[in-house]
Amino acid sequence: MPACSMLALLEVTGHGRQMNREDLFNPKTLVNDATAGLTLGIESIPDAMASALLAAANPINGLYAVMLATPVGALFASSVFMSVQTTSAMSLVVADVPQVHTSDDPTGALFMLAILTGIIMLTMGLLKLGFVLRFVSNAVMTGFINGVALLIILGQLDNLTGFSSEESNKILRTFNLLRNLGEVHSQTLIIGLVTILLIVVLSRTKLKSFGMVLALIVASLMVPIFSWDTVARVADIAEIPNSLPHPVLPSFSMIPALLIPAFSLAFVGLVQGAGVSQNYVNPDGEYPDSSGDFRGQGVANIAAGFFQGMPVGGSLSATALVHSSGARTRFANIFAGIIIAVSLLLFGDAVSALAMPSLAGLLIVVGFQTLKPDDIVQVWKTGQVQKLVLVTTFASTLIIPLQYAVLLGVILSTVLFVIRQSNKITIKQWVFEPGQVLPIEKDPPEVLPSNQVTILRPYGSLFYAAASVFEEQLPEIMDDTRHAVMILNLRGREELGSTFLEVIERYSDNLKQQECRLMLSEVKPELYEQMRDTGHVDAFAIENFFIRTRKVGEATIAAYRQALDWVEAVSERKPESP
Repeated sequence: MPACSMLALLEVTGHGRQMNREDLFNPKTLVNDATAGLTLGIESIPDAMASALLAAANPINGLYAVMLATPVGALFASSVFMSVQTTSAMSLVVADVPQVHTSDDPTGALFMLAILTGIIMLTMGLLKLGFVLRFVSNAVMTGFINGVALLIILGQLDNLTGFSSEESNKILRTFNLLRNLGEVHSQTLIIGLVTILLIVVLSRTKLKSFGMVLALIVASLMVPIFSWDTVARVADIAEIPNSLPHPVLPSFSMIPALLIPAFSLAFVGLVQGAGVSQNYVNPDGEYPDSSGDFRGQGVANIAAGFFQGMPVGGSLSATALVHSSGARTRFANIFAGIIIAVSLLLFGDAVSALAMPSLAGLLIVVGFQTLKPDDIVQVWKTGQVQKLVLVTTFASTLIIPLQYAVLLGVILSTVLFVIRQSNKITIKQWVFEPGQVLPIEKDPPEVLPSNQVTILRPYGSLFYAAASVFEEQLPEIMDDTRHAVMILNLRGREELGSTFLEVIERYSDNLKQQECRLMLSEVKPELYEQMRDTGHVDAFAIENFFIRTRKVGEATIAAYRQALDWVEAVSERKPESP
């Protein structure tokens, strides 16, 4: 399709506002983009197959997914360089979905899962919900990512050693392997270890861009060279046809059972994609819009699902590869999809000959690269709550199905955010020194002093649980407290919850009983109207409200002067004015 026609199509979808012709295709950078696309396309073939095996799916579903998702994601994502591909974390979630493996139509469930994941991603993008990922704590993501990395490593020990355990949990399977080391298939283990060694060595040479591919080919050639016919190959578990996928219509009756896994997959994919949005600037110097990248990943998943592919997401490693290989426009990722399609048509038999322990070795390397021990140490030093969240997320990732571990992580992030906000409240006192125009800020008094004006300025959240923390920090009103005025500076408060209003109304009542007053300064007009409509203005008395002005502190100074006059009138004491 010509570039101008493609741009017209994208404008219809609402994405054309972020794209120009130079983003999609530029003749001046054609060689760079083609080289980067060739590199990514070749490297994506074994990576897609390995991800499918990790998901306990047919390798061809991984190949079809990457072949469709990479170019489609390139067309619709906000990021020029984002590569939408299969990822290890998403594959592990798929592996824990029963419907994909035990239903009457497992492949149909896999395709429907990709489509549902895409619909959720696309919906979040259209609703511009990219900001929600900011609420996922670093402790949760660190625990989840490192747990996934360990699962990737442990999950490939069977294919690496040729020993198959009947245990369902990967940790138990590992212990079973350690108890039966004598049953390890030596030829299988040798091929796997050679693959790992070659990947590590080649990654330090000029051939690092093709390191994984070369390692797989060389190690797999050991099977025919040494006549190791007992070593498992891709052809032993799945047929790789020399053809392109045809569209399929999955069964919509599976939707209810797949909703939770789809939400989990969407969350994992979007978080990984956010790493691309935050780390790769577009050619125009602007950072990609995370909501736009949501939409791109969503459309890519829907396309993959309708063409026999598994769920996909923004891949940080694939994006890094295509970017470092010289990509300048979206055409690099589009060309990568073309390379995969051509390779399937011409070299399907060669792909079938790859050795299974070689793919296991590749995934083990990926698992070790995914481990982030430095992040664990950093989170561990930040406090007890962070430690608890990290350990809980890591342990749940290893023990329970990943789709539920992901949801648990989301819940933990939400709880952690609420805890932080509810305790993130401090109160400072403003004191006007003689001869000074501006106030001095210091800690508030523990006891409200009689015959004096005390100005308090709260910082932090004042909603829900935070209201009780605020109440605990207020100066105590003693039995002998008399003729005191407390001014509460509310500048910057757009609205106040009913819990907080109850707190200050209760404090105001206690002050009245001791012949004292509570004044509210810097009150936003809309906030005053809210309190008037709910009856709180009458409770505090209208003369105790001081509406904010454009000049910071002006309303507070007005309240302070009136409070001084009131204290003087009721106590016959003349305090100094600011």
